[in-house]
Amino acid sequence: METNANSVMLVDDHPLLRKGLQQLIDLTDNLEVIAQASNGPDAIRQGTELDPDLILLDLNMQGMDGLETLSKLRDAGVTSRIVMLTVSDADEDVVEAITRGADGYLLKDMEPEQLLEQIERSLQGKMVMSEAVTQALATAIRKPQQSASAKMESLTAREAEILKLIAQGLSNKLIARELDISDGTVKVHVKHMLKKLGLRSRVEAAVWMINQEHR
Repeated sequence: METNANSVMLVDDHPLLRKGLQQLIDLTDNLEVIAQASNGPDAIRQGTELDPDLILLDLNMQGMDGLETLSKLRDAGVTSRIVMLTVSDADEDVVEAITRGADGYLLKDMEPEQLLEQIERSLQGKMVMSEAVTQALATAIRKPQQSASAKMESLTAREAEILKLIAQGLSNKLIARELDISDGTVKVHVKHMLKKLGLRSRVEAAVWMINQEHR
């Protein structure tokens, strides 16, 4: 490895694509592939251990997908530049990836030379995006966020009731007992409620609810 070469990790569940990327990167003087992973857990283990300069991460992988892998890499303290390399140009995927800490979002149908250029730009600290997805991000930024009161109104009476009990620190089991419903029913309500509020966990929901009550 060249002493000044930037280290790269490839994460994709298609061996042929990884091989193609490896060959493309091997043509450059200042990049070197130091690790490859075909799934999320391997990517997290190697990414945490090696903390490469750049991670190229696929979005649609079997099992743990690219977005969850991205979140877990950031949660583990991985400071690498992480660029999504995917076939999906869906607006929500683009916005979610950037929100979760991606440093770029590139589509797999790019020309090889373009891809290498974007990798270079990313390593210089720039946010890199395929032209097709920049519009999605611009639209999302301009779109006003749904207000807290509108989010509360989107909940059913039962979901709102469960949210208040979560904010009081009650477990699913205690909520089930309190409302005389099954644990499974509580779980379903919690899942729907989190989705409507755009939150990822019960803890976030409790904090969100407490903040609303103290406004």
